[in-house]
Amino acid sequence: MDDAKGTAVTEFILLGFSYLGAYQSALFWGVLFVYLVTLLGNSLIITLTLLDPALSTPRYFFLRHLSTIEILYTMTIVPRMLTDLLFSHPAMFPASCFSQMYFFALFGIAECCLLTATACDRYAAICQPLHYAMLMNRHVCVRMVGASYLMGIITGIIHSIFIFTLPFQGTNIVHHFLCDVLSVLRLSSGDTFWGEVVNLVLSLLFIMTPFALILFSYVRILITILGVSSAQGHQKVFSTCSSHLLVVTLFFGTVTLAYMILRANATQDMDQIIPLFYTVVPPMFNPFIYTLRNKEVMGALRRKVTEHL
Repeated sequence: MDDAKGTAVTEFILLGFSYLGAYQSALFWGVLFVYLVTLLGNSLIITLTLLDPALSTPRYFFLRHLSTIEILYTMTIVPRMLTDLLFSHPAMFPASCFSQMYFFALFGIAECCLLTATACDRYAAICQPLHYAMLMNRHVCVRMVGASYLMGIITGIIHSIFIFTLPFQGTNIVHHFLCDVLSVLRLSSGDTFWGEVVNLVLSLLFIMTPFALILFSYVRILITILGVSSAQGHQKVFSTCSSHLLVVTLFFGTVTLAYMILRANATQDMDQIIPLFYTVVPPMFNPFIYTLRNKEVMGALRRKVTEHL
């Protein structure tokens, strides 16, 4: 540990959940269970949407990539967290820390953008049904997915540039279970003003903008629903959008709640617990939301199970 002022930091110490003491083992098994369910559930979604012709629509094309990102997103965080919980060796080299930070930003922003693309798909299907095939053709869908990954890559690169160019001397204690941008940024011995400004701008641009577009899409969808006179039409539209709306609420709701609490001067212990819920828990629930509430996915699952019996 580099405590002496002026000594260059050669590793970061992630405190994580060290304050739990003996209870870390219980948390290890809990996180491991959530992680395995996340991998299994999202892998199942990917497999079904690839193999079943009935799930070859734009809606499930976006869902397949969303599940892919969920797996990659959790792989960026959870394996390292499990290692630290099991072996109590929370030291990370700067290169490893910055790499985790990069991929965390990449997949997090890509997920925001993909949820927006899915909202646009639902908007086109409900509000522009006669033009849906033209608006959401395969080339458009591929470009939207590519743009989602590109936005994540740009965000990760910008964060990396600002973090890599800052000097780190003296303290190397990260009060987190991952190399979060702000947690590491505040350890720098240099001027972090522009780094914090860039982090705020990127958050507003790549998180609030997607959220605003999703909100706009659902306002238009709601207006369309109100124009449908039959109860059967209401039910059909609701069943089409409910799964995506639940995932959006879970993703943006947990992130918003976490930052509201963290900005309200939560304790350092809470700083670890709260991000755990918005980084680890939502990827586990998303496959259940999309399968248990979706007749097409459940039908595809039954067909594949029947074929192999």
